[in-house]
Amino acid sequence: MVRPFLITPPFTQLNTPYPATAYLKGFLNTQGIAAFQADLGIEVILALFSKKGLTELFDFIGASADVTPNAARMISLRKDYIDTIDAVILFLQGKNPTLALQICQEDFLPEASRFSQLEELDWAFGTMGTQDKAKHLATLYLEDISDLIVECVDDNFGFSRYAERLGRSANSFDELYASLQQQPTYIDRILYQLLEQKISEIQPTHIFISVPFPGNLYAAFRCAQWAKIHYPDAIVAMGGGFPNTELRSLSDPRVFEFFDFITLDDGEAPVAQLLRNSSLPKSERTYKRTFLLENNAVVYKNDSVQHDYKQSETGTPDYSDLLLDRYISVIEIVNPMHRMWSDGRWNKLTMAHGCYWGKCTFCDISLDYIRIYEPVAASLLCDRIEELVAQTGQTGFHFVDEAAPPALMRALAIEILRRKLTITWWTNIRFEKSFTADLCHLLKASGCIAVSGGLEVASDRLLKLIDKGVTVAQVARVTRNFTENGIMVHAYLMYGYPTQTVQETVDSLEMVRQMFEAGILQSGFWHQFAMTAHSPVGLEPARFGVVKDSELVGSFANNDINYTDNTGINHDQFSFGLKKSLFNFMHGICFDYRLQDWFDFKIPNTTISRDFIVNALEEDGMFDTKGSAKVIWLGGMPSMQYVTKSKKGRSWEMVALTFHTKKEAFALQFNRAEGEWLAGLLEQVRVTNQKVWQFSEIKSDFEQHLDDFELFWYAKPMQTLRKHGLLVL
Repeated sequence: MVRPFLITPPFTQLNTPYPATAYLKGFLNTQGIAAFQADLGIEVILALFSKKGLTELFDFIGASADVTPNAARMISLRKDYIDTIDAVILFLQGKNPTLALQICQEDFLPEASRFSQLEELDWAFGTMGTQDKAKHLATLYLEDISDLIVECVDDNFGFSRYAERLGRSANSFDELYASLQQQPTYIDRILYQLLEQKISEIQPTHIFISVPFPGNLYAAFRCAQWAKIHYPDAIVAMGGGFPNTELRSLSDPRVFEFFDFITLDDGEAPVAQLLRNSSLPKSERTYKRTFLLENNAVVYKNDSVQHDYKQSETGTPDYSDLLLDRYISVIEIVNPMHRMWSDGRWNKLTMAHGCYWGKCTFCDISLDYIRIYEPVAASLLCDRIEELVAQTGQTGFHFVDEAAPPALMRALAIEILRRKLTITWWTNIRFEKSFTADLCHLLKASGCIAVSGGLEVASDRLLKLIDKGVTVAQVARVTRNFTENGIMVHAYLMYGYPTQTVQETVDSLEMVRQMFEAGILQSGFWHQFAMTAHSPVGLEPARFGVVKDSELVGSFANNDINYTDNTGINHDQFSFGLKKSLFNFMHGICFDYRLQDWFDFKIPNTTISRDFIVNALEEDGMFDTKGSAKVIWLGGMPSMQYVTKSKKGRSWEMVALTFHTKKEAFALQFNRAEGEWLAGLLEQVRVTNQKVWQFSEIKSDFEQHLDDFELFWYAKPMQTLRKHGLLVL
């Protein structure tokens, strides 16, 4: 009988579990296999950031004088940290809300260097509630302790990554291997204690370690190393995002001193095959996308006849075993959109496997996890939503798609409203023109509060080279549609793309400045372009004006590629200015600064007109309605009152329809025939109905009884109704 143990090693997120093990556990449930899981990242944090943990930490540090003044201050405040830590952690877990009043008095928490930024952020607290202000102060307090750990205990420590440097661009296994031969660090020892407790209790036959990021890699190897020493009979395997992208050409046999197997891409079929192999003689074992060691050489096997499982067959993610009520919500940046990655507990789901666009030239679109697109039916997604709400008690959902498809988002929103589910959700999208104002209205009504998407390089020439399929003006209109419907927008921004000029970088910054000033972006982040082996740029560098520095392939991680851009521009120099300006824009300030003010070197003036974005937003496609568009009414049914009007001896009947929204009531008047037809239409197109009417059907029905449909539909009363929930999608 197999007993799989699924592990997420330190560290990913403080506020919510990374979903890989929950996805895998949900799948194994469908196979009748009981699996156990643990997020060792949050468990190490909770052990370390506790009264007992800090007492032992300060004892370990001792009274060393060879530290910075900041560390010396914290050591001298040892008692204050130890006395407050448990209460602060409970508060950040949502279990001790009244502590916010003490924290906000600013004489409760000991303060070190992280609090120096408070003067700059003091203006923001006026718009923050007491709970949020206290959460931000408590976050600074934890970051101070983290700084102490980095300086005095383990310089690889980080809340969402650990020893990330060892996993990033590690073409050779040498440095990581050497670090694994050293004595365990202070953090390692805490990890080992938790691991021993879990494994001794579970007694697993298989240990599957998910490594999504470089910042999990070192701890993953430490977990495997400990398991191999203490439980040599257990099978230890690695999967996840890091091996999927970085280890596709793995050849170093030393890796298999720690792991028996490393699997690639979707984990369900490879894991099912490894579990199945346990009951088979060696001669009959087959493998699905798996590296293993044979005759001291690394081999890759994909000889299993097991098919990959459809998304409808993978089951609902199962978060049981995880400490869902003990995750920590923190606020590092007060920007309301930016904070969502670290604040709140989110159930993770996927609307569709892969990317429906699959063309962006910087992306690893040749890999199956992006290349193979398979959506999940809206009804099945809602079934999974209901299961997860029942299991976790949480109604927040983060759909972790590469880019959620607009048509599926529309279907999901309609299904959520039909089932009368009350959830809060957000996802990643592509800023395509399908996101009309009406679709954004529908998404908001279903509980969508935010989207993130790639604006990348805000230059039409480069967006075309990237094959993004959008223009800056189009992105502006889409972000406007989301924002005006109360959905926050985060933009992923890029600089240093091949052939990008200094002028284009400056112009991109001006585009971004105008979008924030117009209020159509709430958050963003600048990334410097990195060339990867499985992207079109990496596969065909000459087409993009870059030259690979070397064709040598390392024996360990092979994804990031060093290259030379033919422009010869040092894009690194823009990093600080781009990020500093964006930080200020996200807080609604400094729009009047010259772009030159953000850089300590000379830049050219922007070529973008000051009103480019404003002009782009004035374009209106109101009359471009397709006959196949769906028409849906989100509101309640109006009351109807007949009114007789007279003028110059002539009388006629009017109908007044009175609508009540959550905030207000409004009345619209129509002639009797049109008013009665409209009341009947609203009953037919209510979102709760199973039949969905097309615009062409409605136009045809109107014209069977009345005249001048366009005059009626585009008149002011109907436009008012459109704004209140009569949607054309």
